[in-house]
Amino acid sequence: MSELFSNPAAVPPGLEYLTQIDQILVHQKIELLEAIIGFETNNQYEIKNSMGQKIFHAKETTDCCTRNICGPVRSFDLQIKDNFDQEVIHLIRPYRCSSCCFPCCLQEMEVQAPPGNTIGYIKQDWHMFKPKFSLYDMSKTKALSIEGPLCAISCCGDVDFDVTSKDGHSVGRISKQWTGLTDTDNFGINFPMDLDVRMKAVLLGASFLIDFMFFEQTGGSGLQSSVFG
Repeated sequence: MSELFSNPAAVPPGLEYLTQIDQILVHQKIELLEAIIGFETNNQYEIKNSMGQKIFHAKETTDCCTRNICGPVRSFDLQIKDNFDQEVIHLIRPYRCSSCCFPCCLQEMEVQAPPGNTIGYIKQDWHMFKPKFSLYDMSKTKALSIEGPLCAISCCGDVDFDVTSKDGHSVGRISKQWTGLTDTDNFGINFPMDLDVRMKAVLLGASFLIDFMFFEQTGGSGLQSSVFG
């Protein structure tokens, strides 16, 4: 597991602060237009440390038709910027089928830091019932796995996605936090302090993919994506 842990020389510019923390909080910002009329807007998020201090902010970039026709399965780019408004992480999600019945076209995401420099990938693993993902480093070597519960629905409680190493040891967790009946999604991401910063960034990317796949509502319909599409 040594390759999973910190290499100071490999810290992408702008991500130095991630070497000092073992938890990230992701809070989706409430969009007034979307809340009132159900018109799907670009998702925006604040990314904070465990004390609630903002360290990054993120914004989806898609066109109006893609958001409102394709819903939560839409392709998108997501820019993550620091407090100086400099982009430090870029996420790319291509359009993929959302149903477990089509295992040849599963969900995936590319993580770049800085933009243009790929540091890892998230790829969905086929399973009939459970959400499962593999996380890869820049050379496409598998580094971590994520497994969610049989029923990945946030209903009166948190939903936990366990993060494990290649040998099956627990190394962290992504938790979808219960926010009541509001159309906003909050996540907590826990990992070892000395985990490679690039894998911390990939885990952050995985939380956004999980959000869109399982907790993103389609406009005003109240419908959500799932393993079953």
